[in-house]
Amino acid sequence: MKRKGISYLYEKKAKGEKMARTALYDYPMACIAEEAGIDIINVGDSIAMVTFGYEDTLGAKLDVMVEHAKAVRRGAPSAFIMGDMPFGSYQTSDADAVRNAARYMTEAGMDCVKIEGGEEIIPLIKRLTQASIPVIAHSGLTPQAVNLLGGYKTQGRNSEAAYKLIQNALAFEEAGAICVLLESIPQEVAKEVYARLTVPFLGTGVGPYSDAPMINIYDFLGYSEKTPKFAKKYADAKSLSVEAAKTFVKEVKDGTYPAPEHCYKMADGEHEKLLELLKA
Repeated sequence: MKRKGISYLYEKKAKGEKMARTALYDYPMACIAEEAGIDIINVGDSIAMVTFGYEDTLGAKLDVMVEHAKAVRRGAPSAFIMGDMPFGSYQTSDADAVRNAARYMTEAGMDCVKIEGGEEIIPLIKRLTQASIPVIAHSGLTPQAVNLLGGYKTQGRNSEAAYKLIQNALAFEEAGAICVLLESIPQEVAKEVYARLTVPFLGTGVGPYSDAPMINIYDFLGYSEKTPKFAKKYADAKSLSVEAAKTFVKEVKDGTYPAPEHCYKMADGEHEKLLELLKA
């Protein structure tokens, strides 16, 4: 299947066709997404929480994320894949940001990088774009700023905050962002953003008004203990996995596994020869 690029996103946007988007971090899940026809994959810094068990995304490290991004690209060769710039990888300086973003592009084959923030990231969007690095601007609920925000709270609930979100989204586009991503905002605000942006609008918990709604693959497969309000569970893979593991434990303990069909055997006559060698 042909690899989806920026032009694919823009063609879908122009036609008013929705794109399916998810977040994942490893080769097996990427293979599932590829076979299912997921359009956009986010190698998210949420890996810190989902895969490594941290309380927030701040524990994500660039070296680890680049390696996981490589695995995702191998598993989903046709998807449009964005690599999250983890906390500390772009806030220190523009030079650090360009250097670290370039790693995603050259080492992991990402289609773009994603950075979080408000109006303060506009100069960086311009700098990354000047360096030929496609960038997606992420605002609204920005998990890397969870300590400033006072938790994972819906953003833009009042008119002034909503107006600022809309203005920032338009400024991101003007600065060169290839897409704008907003997370956890009221659908009324998302509707206004959707009507005004010309670049694709990626929505995470924004209601129906976006070009590419997103649910983390571990959420929609039912692996997560807690899920955000916007996440719909499409399967209960965790229960199936636990039952399979319980059956494995039982069969190991009662001797049912491994059965003869799970065992390797020597070539005909070789066991007898081995016994003779052992006697010598």
